[in-house]
Amino acid sequence: MNKMLRISVLIIIVTGFFHTALPQADHPEPKTLAIGSKAPDFSLPGIDGKTWTLRDFSKAPVLVIIFSANHCPTAQAYEDRIISITNDYKSRGVALVMISSNSVRTLSYSEMGYTDVGDSFEDMKYRAGDKGFNFPYLYDGDDQKCALAYGPVATPHCFVFDRDRILRYNGRIDGSEKPGSAGGEDLRKAIDDVLAGRPVGTPVTKTFGCSIKWAWNDDYTRRLYKQWAELPVTIEEIDVAGLKELVRNSGSGKLRLINFWATWCGPCITEFPDLVIIDRMYRGRQFEFITVSADKKARKADALRFLQKNEASNRNYIFNDDDIYKAIEAVDPDWQGALPFTMLIEPGGKIVYKKQDVIDPLKMKKLIVENKYIGRYY
Repeated sequence: MNKMLRISVLIIIVTGFFHTALPQADHPEPKTLAIGSKAPDFSLPGIDGKTWTLRDFSKAPVLVIIFSANHCPTAQAYEDRIISITNDYKSRGVALVMISSNSVRTLSYSEMGYTDVGDSFEDMKYRAGDKGFNFPYLYDGDDQKCALAYGPVATPHCFVFDRDRILRYNGRIDGSEKPGSAGGEDLRKAIDDVLAGRPVGTPVTKTFGCSIKWAWNDDYTRRLYKQWAELPVTIEEIDVAGLKELVRNSGSGKLRLINFWATWCGPCITEFPDLVIIDRMYRGRQFEFITVSADKKARKADALRFLQKNEASNRNYIFNDDDIYKAIEAVDPDWQGALPFTMLIEPGGKIVYKKQDVIDPLKMKKLIVENKYIGRYY
């Protein structure tokens, strides 16, 4: 390597270091668009494969832009109301568009306890299809230029523009988050006023919901992942009576996910990281994840090493009898012995899911978050 090349490499490394070390104060402070401002233009990909711009809504007498997020319980609580508002005003030419601006790298698993999906573009496609969104759903999470221009403070946050694309209202959809408790009155009133050519009675309202996940605010996520990596990982022996108690799930008050696995089981090893993610998503709720190794007791150290490698800081057990058939009968007479074997059990022992073979992680997350002991909303 010649001297000039060594200098170039050094400059690149040093520059990259100082870029990642910039304090939050050196990043832009987003400001919410003021009433009377023109709508900033945008060019954003939609889940329909189209790139959308402000001009695509030029014929609409009113344009409603709502910043939202898949993972946010408040945003999810308003989705049905947004669908209803879109339907109710479509015949009057009102256009409504939803934008997701969260940076996926600053959204931690611990913030996803009320959802089955995150805020990536692929997650947006899934959520829109699952809920039947009837409006364009656009992605701004890569550079967040649109969010920086509009300045949403929480999800959901509404902006209502007149025919000339002058901002006439910004704020909440209504004042009651709980589904079924309100019908989007604040947003509907603003739309009605703009359609009628009247000044909006209350042009600015406060919003309530999840904060925007700005790309530069990654300190919390990095610290959290470091904390998870440092949590102790242990494995204890369990007997037949202990296994039966796990399945009975009496007294925990928690939805319990149990996974039976082994170090020699290829599918077990493949799916295990997904189970750890599920645990990190929901461990802050009424949920617990437990693993039981079907390895021989002599391989307890091997099982522990695997668990440590995967940072499985949940409750982990290994069956203390080399006769694995005793464990199979104790857990579930219908279990034929194939690994992996996974069970989802409500408090009191009601088995709501069980499967021999690998799980579908997305389906499992949906089962968990829509269970009565968890739920999508506060």
